[in-house]
Amino acid sequence: MTVRLNINVDHVATLRQARGTSYPDPLEAAQRALRAGADGITIHLREDRRHIQDDDVRRICKGVDALVNLEMACVPEMVAIALEVRPEKVTLVPERREERTTEGGLDVFGAADSIRAAIASLKAADIPTSLFIDPEPKAVLATAELGAAELELHTGDYADALEGPARDAELDRLVRAGKTVSEQNLGLVIAAGHGLTVANVPALLRAAPEIVELNIGHAVVSDAVMVGFEPAVAAFLAVMAT
Repeated sequence: MTVRLNINVDHVATLRQARGTSYPDPLEAAQRALRAGADGITIHLREDRRHIQDDDVRRICKGVDALVNLEMACVPEMVAIALEVRPEKVTLVPERREERTTEGGLDVFGAADSIRAAIASLKAADIPTSLFIDPEPKAVLATAELGAAELELHTGDYADALEGPARDAELDRLVRAGKTVSEQNLGLVIAAGHGLTVANVPALLRAAPEIVELNIGHAVVSDAVMVGFEPAVAAFLAVMAT
């Protein structure tokens, strides 16, 4: 099965915001990623607007001929923006103002009521919702119960673990989460993301064939600084095909 690759262009906006300039433009990065073979674009509109801005969301949703996956917190402000711009998909993610980046999965238990309400509002507008969750069977089951169409497994712990038993244990968590979907006939589409690189993607895809989509940003943008955007995207596509 071919695995889809969505490129997250948030950190192109991070570089722009560092100097308050109009460049580099995340829309141009998105277009370059698609020309290089990516299947879609992911953007995270954070509540503090630290990188992607509201105008970026509008321009990217209108300016790319591909799936746009809008990551956002489960709050009324963001739901309203999603209903306005109508991306092809929304991924609900946790946010804390003091974090450098997303540090774990969504609290699908403590925030169940707000998540369920957001999913219902988006579904009424024909916008499918994915939940960014920790790779635990109970979180997978909760995602299905809340009415989401998809889930994204948080791969940060896998990416951060040292080679050997620690990484094997994290990979096993991801495998078990993926198998929960198929064994329980949940019908959820499975994506994965966070901390993925050309070095750790192949083992993940070999072990967890249930994963049909990757969302990758930081590693691509980091590689692009050295080799250019199109070659950086092409490198991920190459290892995904092995």
